[in-house]
Amino acid sequence: MHEKEVLTAAATSVAQASSVPADIQIAEDAALLSSQLSGMRQWLFPPNNQKSLRTFSSGEAARLIGVSDGYLRQLSLSGDGPQPSTVSQTGRRSYSLEDVNALRAHLAAQGGPKARQYVRHRNPDAGEQLQVLAVTNFKGGSGKTTTATHLAQHMALQGYRVLAVDLDPQASMSALFGYQPELDLNPNASIYGAIRYDAERVPLADIILKTYFPGLDLVPGNLELQEFEHATPSYLSMRDAGKENPVEELFFARVQAAIATVADDYDIVVLDCPPQLGFLTLSALCAATAVIVTVHPQMLDVASMSQYLFMTSDLLSVVREAGGELNFQFLRYLITRYEPNDGPQTQISAFLRAQVGGRVLTAPMVKSTAISDAGLTKQTLYEVGRESFSRGTYDRAMESLAAVNSEIESLIKQAWGRA
Repeated sequence: MHEKEVLTAAATSVAQASSVPADIQIAEDAALLSSQLSGMRQWLFPPNNQKSLRTFSSGEAARLIGVSDGYLRQLSLSGDGPQPSTVSQTGRRSYSLEDVNALRAHLAAQGGPKARQYVRHRNPDAGEQLQVLAVTNFKGGSGKTTTATHLAQHMALQGYRVLAVDLDPQASMSALFGYQPELDLNPNASIYGAIRYDAERVPLADIILKTYFPGLDLVPGNLELQEFEHATPSYLSMRDAGKENPVEELFFARVQAAIATVADDYDIVVLDCPPQLGFLTLSALCAATAVIVTVHPQMLDVASMSQYLFMTSDLLSVVREAGGELNFQFLRYLITRYEPNDGPQTQISAFLRAQVGGRVLTAPMVKSTAISDAGLTKQTLYEVGRESFSRGTYDRAMESLAAVNSEIESLIKQAWGRA
């Protein structure tokens, strides 16, 4: 084909494409992508299309419980307490997270000074209040959803009762937990159903979904969350005009009020905020007892975070003057996607620490191909085995995750007054 013919064919193709209305073209692309993603899920998670959590080796289970591998082996051989899910012909034992939690309960029931070490649920009678952690930043690519999801899973692995709340209309956290919103969720299936202003409002307990992580429940996200951003200004204007009940919670109290209805069932709530400073994010911040701000150590990201903090401060001051309560036990900045051998990133990290000191978490979250590769199959690093990666890559990523999440866990314990 001559060059002129090629150009003519290309022009004809463009003309035909442009004749399709933009909304129809976009809808067709969305349907195609959704169908392909559904097919990928069927291929990745047979036979029932759903994710499941892997089992843990004896050494991993021992570390999760807080005992030695030898002691765990002794319990298994003696038949004392719950037994592992599977024992191979060579005697290798594998434990599900249900097994681990059952062993925790068994050891705690024996009493003694270490009983609290095994079952780590908060004690309301001792003044240990529900901890609500908002993970936020309004710049995309800062690792916010990755941080929030791994944090929620870490806390569940440690034996806490966790509720993960996806406040992002893009529903990336929900996707990591195996949900495809347009296929799996009915209307009113996000937290919007529990904070909306009309008669279709439902209890948050009706929205919560169990996950394949024992002890970890999910409030999924979907596109209907965006309705809260549109409905709130309309509600506020009607309220000012006296057409709405002034006793009803204002927007900044609605997430907090919804969470309060299920507070007795959980120790920790992790909120994955949308990448924007709208009504949803402000409501999440007002519900939070702690805030984690993720920041990628690049100068443009730090400058963007500075503007975000200015706007957040201004808006929260307005909320506080309107009667909103801000009860942060701690505020921390988490350096994400950190490359230790990158000189400029090291300089930016040092700059951040020099400016805000102890509010930067000691441990950064390193950039790792292991986390990226796990994400290709909509999984987290806690869900994939060591055998899936080179040993050094996996171990470095897990060490970084453990350091970050353990530091946040320590802050939660301090808020509870635990040693």
